[in-house]
Amino acid sequence: MHPRSPSATPEPPAASPASPQRSGWAVVSSLWPYLWEYRTRVLLALAMMIAAKVANVGVPIVLKDIVNALDLKPGDPRTVLVVPVALLVAYGLLRLSVSLFTELREIVFSRVTQGAVRKIALQVFDHLFSLSMRYHLERQTGGMSRDMERGTRAISSLVSYTLYSILPTLVEMALVIGILLVKYDIWFAAIALAALAAYVVFTVTVTEWRTHLRREMNTQDSRANQRAIDALLNYETVKMFGNEALESRRYDDNLANWMRAAIKSQNSLSLLNLGQSLIIATAVTLLVWRATVGVVDGSMNLGDLVLVNAFMLQLYVPLNFLGVIYREIRQATTDLERMFTILHEHQEIQDMPQAPALQVARGEVRFDNVRFGYSPDRLILDGLDFVVPAGQTVAIVGPSGAGKSTLARLLFRFYAPQSGRILIDGQDIAQVTQASVRQAIGIVPQDTVLFNDTIGYNIAYGRPGASAAEVQAVARAAHIHAFIAATPQGYDTQVGERGLKLSGGEKQRVAIARALLKNPPILIFDEATSQLDSHNEKAIQSEIRAASRNRTALVIAHRLSTVVDAHQILVMEHGRVVERGTHAELLHGGGVYARMWALQQESAAHHAAEEARA
Repeated sequence: MHPRSPSATPEPPAASPASPQRSGWAVVSSLWPYLWEYRTRVLLALAMMIAAKVANVGVPIVLKDIVNALDLKPGDPRTVLVVPVALLVAYGLLRLSVSLFTELREIVFSRVTQGAVRKIALQVFDHLFSLSMRYHLERQTGGMSRDMERGTRAISSLVSYTLYSILPTLVEMALVIGILLVKYDIWFAAIALAALAAYVVFTVTVTEWRTHLRREMNTQDSRANQRAIDALLNYETVKMFGNEALESRRYDDNLANWMRAAIKSQNSLSLLNLGQSLIIATAVTLLVWRATVGVVDGSMNLGDLVLVNAFMLQLYVPLNFLGVIYREIRQATTDLERMFTILHEHQEIQDMPQAPALQVARGEVRFDNVRFGYSPDRLILDGLDFVVPAGQTVAIVGPSGAGKSTLARLLFRFYAPQSGRILIDGQDIAQVTQASVRQAIGIVPQDTVLFNDTIGYNIAYGRPGASAAEVQAVARAAHIHAFIAATPQGYDTQVGERGLKLSGGEKQRVAIARALLKNPPILIFDEATSQLDSHNEKAIQSEIRAASRNRTALVIAHRLSTVVDAHQILVMEHGRVVERGTHAELLHGGGVYARMWALQQESAAHHAAEEARA
């Protein structure tokens, strides 16, 4: 039977449609450095593969001698069993050698394949964390995770097929055709070569045509996966708006598109298999016919007929396998292509060569004429200048869209300013390593997203390796220890996906504890209380004040009541600082801050009156 490719699991590139497509062999060559690290194992496995193929070709030759030895005329005085015994033993040993060398090759090479898979997967994972915030805001998690899954799976197939299927198949074909050419009529070799050429041309042509069907199937699969993951990540929103049927319908639309592409791909595969079988069947029939004619006219004996037939059956298998190999290589390179595209994604933010680590002595932060926009036509910060003195708390306030939260992203070097400098203790953060900058800064964000693990793990994430006593100490400082201790599993309590099992106030306290455990000289509070009610806001606020003591703190806030104790308050509008001073000074100035304060106080009074009436 003609071996059929497994019905290809739909896969790759749904992301970045504009990403350049690399040739199949360019993708294969990208794997070579990872394999060459295990060069001794690679060469040993190649030697075993060649030994297996030589033994495999020797089997029909010994079989021919056995048949001729048994082809005795009546009355021949020779004993039937005497001559073939050695040949039978040789036949059995050759058969065993084929399996022995093949399995030894697999044992030797398994570490090479799995080592390459592990290293590439880890390299892609690490590279993703080296890419800028811009890339991660634009990517789609579902499609990218599918790309990585398919890519790592394709490595095993690609390595196995290219190094240990194509080469042995060519070796076996060369041996068989060489023996036919030397020992028999030239027509035997001519028919075998013609069949080989026709088979290869047909397989390559049809497989190239099928490649776009595979890509379409992969694209639709990634889109369906993205749709499903996006809906599940927004489970609460879907349920609250009663849109389960809408999401199911949209997911099914993607699945229907994938199904149509998969059916076309499978039908084209059947056409390819049928054409390959026709070429092989024609060649085998012609070769057996030539051998039969030779036996009849006396130019060949019965053993020769058996040898030619065995060779053809033996050649038929690698020829068929060559077709499967080529199809699988094309499919695997399509799957691997997107993962290597991720690996070659440009790093927008990079450390300078031999960049030193940031040395923090005091913790002063300075923004020096910083200009920045997420896109060239939309400026967020326009010549921003301010200083956060070491050990002091500076608050940044202003309307939404003023660029407040952008400050934290620039300070962490998630983005680079178009011009100007950001300095910590006089050192330009663009001139030092990113890791050292981030190590010096802790943050309590507006929306604390926790890992789907335990409370203890999420607090300890601030400093992996911290002892249980240290974790409990910062939990007490953040006033969350009592809550944790009251739960049945204590610090082993699971927080759920993105921390959804905890309330907003509990998540913020975990974030504060995590930042305290990191113990950085600089702390950022980015709208840390904006999503809390008044009671929780006041409780968290006292913890923020305690955490900020003796540290340089940058407090980004919308509610002015949370920053009245700051050493200095900066008021931002349209990417610029328009006012600065203490709470009392700004109120006395009667400017933007004073108007914002009056509006918020009026709103708070109105809200309190409504609550009293209720």
